Amino acid sequence: MELKNLLLQYERQNNLSHEQMAKKAGVSLSTYYRWITGESILLKRRNLDTLSEILDCNVEMALNQGDRLKPILGSVKAGYDLWADQKLDGYVEVGPVDARKGDYFLRVTGDSMEGSHIFKGDLVYVQQCNEVSSGSIAIVMIGNEATIKKVYYKNDLMILEASNPKYETKFFTPEEVMELPVKIIGLVRFVRTDFV
Repeated sequence: MELKNLLLQYERQNNLSHEQMAKKAGVSLSTYYRWITGESILLKRRNLDTLSEILDCNVEMALNQGDRLKPILGSVKAGYDLWADQKLDGYVEVGPVDARKGDYFLRVTGDSMEGSHIFKGDLVYVQQCNEVSSGSIAIVMIGNEATIKKVYYKNDLMILEASNPKYETKFFTPEEVMELPVKIIGLVRFVRTDFV
């Protein structure tokens, strides 16, 4: 991951300006601008240590991993009625092939996707996109709520289906898709389960 992406992502997640972030990092605004424009990518040890503490990750390792370190951007509900949680919860290293397939991880809450072997606490690896093939498992925003569901398209309807029979299937007309709105924000590429 590039330094500028790490910094800008942290700013967005924490609602900070460039000025506030430069102050937090203990550097001048001009130095910080060189970092976020990519003009300066070599950091002194003290800057690496400070940024590692602020970002709660090993910045030196993140920079050396290139695009193989993917962020955990919060959680998504395997169910309905959850506001999208977008806080940065750390990073997961993926292999070079998987690095090209996805963009971020989300932690699953709820049990509606257990039939697809996606359980509460699992991490799903997501490729950011705004459309998926019928039958895919996707991250979907319904208004301001995020959910993970199988997505089907049939008879002009968008259908969101759980893998757990205790959850109802939801049907959306083209008008509802536009008005609510209902939109695909990512395709689930794989699930990671950590034991312990």
